[in-house]
Amino acid sequence: MADSQYLDDAFREICEELVQTFLKKHRDYGKGNILEIGEMGISYRIAEKVSRLKNLLQKSDSPENEPIDDSWTDIAVYAILAKLHRSGKFQKLEVNPKNK
Repeated sequence: MADSQYLDDAFREICEELVQTFLKKHRDYGKGNILEIGEMGISYRIAEKVSRLKNLLQKSDSPENEPIDDSWTDIAVYAILAKLHRSGKFQKLEVNPKNK
């Protein structure tokens, strides 16, 4: 991450990381899993991630298999997916072909 001078710039950089993570996972999994589980399922996935995150944060040593930042990223991406699902956009829209 670049050394941002302003908080809003740092926020935008994180948002771009979230977009890239979403696209990477979307290429692997597609829309089917989210369409199948819906908003309630997304909330369960977030709850699982939060539970794992709390466990990782309580340990004194660093995790071996999943960095803590990955958990935060997954939670943020799931939250955005939930908002898109809630608005109906996730169901209607496809990824821009230039980003596939």
